[in-house]
Parts: sequence; C-alpha cells; structure tokens
Amino acid sequence: MSAAVAHSGFASAPTTRLHLTRRGRVVFTTLAAVPLVAAALAFALNGGIAAATSELGQSSAVQFDYVTVQSGQSLWELAESIAPTADPRDVIADIVRLNQLQSEDVQPGQSLALPAGY
Repeated sequence: MSAAVAHSGFASAPTTRLHLTRRGRVVFTTLAAVPLVAAALAFALNGGIAAATSELGQSSAVQFDYVTVQSGQSLWELAESIAPTADPRDVIADIVRLNQLQSEDVQPGQSLALPAGY
C-alpha cells in the first residue's frame, strides 16, 4: 500500500491530461482571435471617423462665398483681390484645394468657392 493511500485512506484518482489535436488547436486559436480582430476593426473604423470629424472642426452646414471668374482673370489676381494682405500663393493653394481643381487654370464664367478665412 502506498503512503498516499495509507495517509488519506482513499485511493487517488488517476490524473488525465488534455491532449489537443492540431485541428483542436486551430479551432481554439481562431475562437480566441475573433474577438481581438473584431475589436481592432471597430477601433480602426471608429478612429477614422473621429479623425475626420476633428479634422473638419466645423459643422457640415458651412456656407461659402462664391465668385465668378471674369474674362482674363487669373487665380493670382483673384487671390490679391480677396485677400490683399495674405500671400497670394497660400490663397491660391486654398482655393485649388477647396474647389478640387486639377490645376491653377480657370475659365471665364467658372464659379469658385472661396475659403472661409478670406
């Protein structure tokens, strides 16, 4: 009789170890990874929304002043007329960005939105 049986008076139950197959390890790893992937996706999507709203910093109902380009008028002349104390290059860059122009070339009769700061 062993010392453990003699001491407690009971025979100890045999201990079994859990043996996972390769398929079982894949299933458990997938189950553990799904919440992490979902949390990362939610964080990425929510972070993009938060960055966009903080980048705008204004309500979506922003009113712009519009100007119609006259014959022979360039963006440089327009920039000098709407913001005489500002650097025309900065004003032109703001107008191009706001109106999503491909270049600084404008056509007579073209309507342009003016940045709010001018």
